[in-house]
Amino acid sequence: MCGRYILRQAAAAEREFALARVSWQFTASYNIAPTQSVPVVRMTEGVREGVALRWGLIPFFARGEPPKYSTINARIETIASAASYRGPWKRGQRCIQLASGFYEWHLDAQGSKIPYFIHLVDQELFGFAALWDRSLRADATAVESCALITMPGNALMRDIHNTGSNPHRMPAILRRESREAWLSGTPEQAHAALEAYPADLMVAYAVSTRVNSPKNDEPSLIEPRSA
Repeated sequence: MCGRYILRQAAAAEREFALARVSWQFTASYNIAPTQSVPVVRMTEGVREGVALRWGLIPFFARGEPPKYSTINARIETIASAASYRGPWKRGQRCIQLASGFYEWHLDAQGSKIPYFIHLVDQELFGFAALWDRSLRADATAVESCALITMPGNALMRDIHNTGSNPHRMPAILRRESREAWLSGTPEQAHAALEAYPADLMVAYAVSTRVNSPKNDEPSLIEPRSA
């Protein structure tokens, strides 16, 4: 499971992702948590737009109410069959959830859960492959939300992410050259874009357990853990 990440600035995405329009309002966050409003890129009427969606997908059939089960992550193995995700997948409601890095937890030999910060060597601003959906509340107002896709981890992430209910996994991080296929390609092209990011293009190091609380949100959270 990927349950926490950072985004230093969303403004750079307008240029990096060639956005035609932007409607989000976002300040840097070093501890983005589920249920928060997060910047994503999606296709609307043939152009790329930047919008803010709730992290934690509310299926169209849920009448705007968050389900009792977690929907922050959609497993690659079941995006076409799971009740919450098969609709968005079939309708081509794919998006890119922007990030600058993310956290995962490692269970060490002493039984302590240590958070690690992971970022990329070749992309300062990158994107998780994600799905989005729109659900109508009883008063007919719409809530739009998203879930990022997870997949079996590469060698680095299998070693780090060794705890929790879904260990040895990692978020589906898109290569630059795969963004268009994910947003606009056929289902086959989009699925082919979901590859485990190369371990040699990722950097990971232990950080303070202060990241465990979403109330803590400052740049010091990504500083290397002191011995």
